[in-house]
Amino acid sequence: MFLKHFAAAFSVLLLAGTLAAQEKDQPMKFGMVIHGGAGTIERRNMTAANEEAHRAGLEQALRTGYDVLKKGGASLDAVEAAIHVLEDNPLFNAGKGAVFTHEGTNELDSSIMDGRTLKAGAVAGLRHIRNPISLARLVMERSPHVMLAGEGAEAFA
Repeated sequence: MFLKHFAAAFSVLLLAGTLAAQEKDQPMKFGMVIHGGAGTIERRNMTAANEEAHRAGLEQALRTGYDVLKKGGASLDAVEAAIHVLEDNPLFNAGKGAVFTHEGTNELDSSIMDGRTLKAGAVAGLRHIRNPISLARLVMERSPHVMLAGEGAEAFA
């Protein structure tokens, strides 16, 4: 269960530095920072294999978003793509790997913001949406609201 409380206390900036070093032939005009959710795993409770799996998952998410930016894609597309990777990976406290509530269900939350326009979208208490980040973006782009929750958010999907 401790894996479900994982926060990317790992050196995410080290991962970003690794990607930047691999792309030395092209100057970087952007950056990405990610995290793997709320909670912590104490180092004494993590095996080398678990640590490597978490690092690989973080690097995959970072690489996915980075590739969108490298190809000239929009920052919101990069964020959404990176978060999809985390939401689809059971190691992280997002989407598929979310911590269970006291009742034994998952209730997922997500939010996104466009720094240029300051528009934001958020969703909370989702139970049947695979990638909450996409619904949060939909709320931002196609509704007059900033946040939708529960059944209303799922009906909007």
